Amino acid sequence: MSETRARIRRRIERDPGIHFRALTRGLELATGQVQYHLGRLDDVRVERVSGRTHYYPPGYDAWERTGLALLRRETARDIVAALYGVEGARPDDVADRVGIARSTLEHHLDGLVAGDVVEKHRDGTRVTLSLVRPDETVALLGTVEPGLAERLTDRFECLVDSLLDEPR
Repeated sequence: MSETRARIRRRIERDPGIHFRALTRGLELATGQVQYHLGRLDDVRVERVSGRTHYYPPGYDAWERTGLALLRRETARDIVAALYGVEGARPDDVADRVGIARSTLEHHLDGLVAGDVVEKHRDGTRVTLSLVRPDETVALLGTVEPGLAERLTDRFECLVDSLLDEPR
C-alpha cells in the first residue's frame, strides 16, 4: 500500500464519517489524488448523507454511519445534547436551549429524524422530540470531534439564521 493511501486510511480510521472536502483539506492532497486512492481502498464504506459524501472504516453499521455523518454538524450535536435525558421535549424549548431559530431546528431535525436519531411524536397539535437510541447516540458523540472548518461553517449558518429570524 502506498504511503498516500495509508495516510488516507489512517485519517478515515481516526475520523469515521469524515466528509470528502475535510479529508482532502486535512491531508493537503489534491481532489483527484484522494479520489484515486479512495477507489483503491476496498473496505472503506461510502455514504451520502445530507448532500455530503462521508467515509468510514469497516465495523460501523448503517445507523452508526448515518448518525456520525449527521453529528459532524455542530448544531445537530447541540440538538442531540439538548435532547439527551429529556423525554418529550417541545421543539420551541429545544430551539431556545440551543440558541437557534425554529426554522434552523427543523432543518436539522429533518436529517436527524430521517437518520432515525431523533423521533417526533405527535399527539393532536402537540409535537415532542426524543432520541431514538440515547445511549448509542451519546457514544457516537464521543467519536465526533469537529475541525475548525466544520465549526466555522456551523457558526456562520447560525449567524445568518439569527439575522434573518423575525423578532418574537
